[in-house]
Amino acid sequence: MSSALNILLFSLFEDLSTKETILFGIFGFFILVFLVLDLGILNKQAHAISTKSALYQSIFWVTVSTVFGGVIYFYGPYEHLEGGAKVVLQGADAAVLYFSTYLTEYALSVDNIFVILLILKYFQVKDEYYHKILFWGILGAIVFRAVFIFVGALLIHQFEWLLYAFGVFLIYSGVRIYFEDGDEKIEPEKNPIMRFCRRYLPLTKQEHGANFMVRENGKIRFTPLFLVIVLIETTDLLFAVDSIPAAFAITKNPFLIYTSNIFAVLGLRAMFFLLAGIIDKFYLLQKGLSIILFFIGAKMLLEIVDYKVDVYMSFAVIIATLTLSIILSVLVPRKGDQEEEGA
Repeated sequence: MSSALNILLFSLFEDLSTKETILFGIFGFFILVFLVLDLGILNKQAHAISTKSALYQSIFWVTVSTVFGGVIYFYGPYEHLEGGAKVVLQGADAAVLYFSTYLTEYALSVDNIFVILLILKYFQVKDEYYHKILFWGILGAIVFRAVFIFVGALLIHQFEWLLYAFGVFLIYSGVRIYFEDGDEKIEPEKNPIMRFCRRYLPLTKQEHGANFMVRENGKIRFTPLFLVIVLIETTDLLFAVDSIPAAFAITKNPFLIYTSNIFAVLGLRAMFFLLAGIIDKFYLLQKGLSIILFFIGAKMLLEIVDYKVDVYMSFAVIIATLTLSIILSVLVPRKGDQEEEGA
């Protein structure tokens, strides 16, 4: 078992240069310190997060993510394997790929925020417990996405044709999301993992504050908040099915994919508290995301005929699409909103 694990880990990290390995260490250390400070020291007591605090946290994470992109720029070039051959990736190109992946994941997180809000409202979770739930939800996302990304990198290294399968899937996802009506529904009773938990885990129907587990009559039981965490984690896995292939379609470098992905996920919680009350105003963002997914998938499939879209052009399309969808959402009110104002 241990030998198989060693082989897997070697396969995952053999593509990384010494520089990337060092940056991975810095990144991992920073994330660990933040998680310890966040829940262990700064937020030990349950409390509601104010909009002002959420704004500061959002600025903090966007700044840190941008600074890390600058470090990637100045710390290049990098060597990594692509298609079985060593490729030199310049610092500027690596930084653009990092920001392209970061922006795509960050934008996809907006849909995730809306679903998380519906879950919390469905279970009638008190505002003061949001922080703790989102903390553990994001911690789980960090772990699961690490597994997704590095196992995906291993599979692509062995079977490069999977990238084209990703391209087809992203085009399908883009078309599907474009024609969705945007009215999300939460149906926990249809979630197989939720059904498993309710059937086999000892549960309590009583509220026990911010606890996920309690002891009743000498037996450990799981609280309703634990079910909320389970549903949020499974929802994030479903979103990862779109975002991880999109990241691999932008770059095949696992270092750039994971760091950009996790920085976007870490900024998700602050963005949740900042946008929870106004997220429905950006109704065209879903259309913008669908266009981005379609574009990224098409870009990947074009490589079959040996046509590569320039990394700077790709970045420009992503940021222009996101910017326009946000601006138009603000300037052009939704049809239903216009009718309400007229009434």
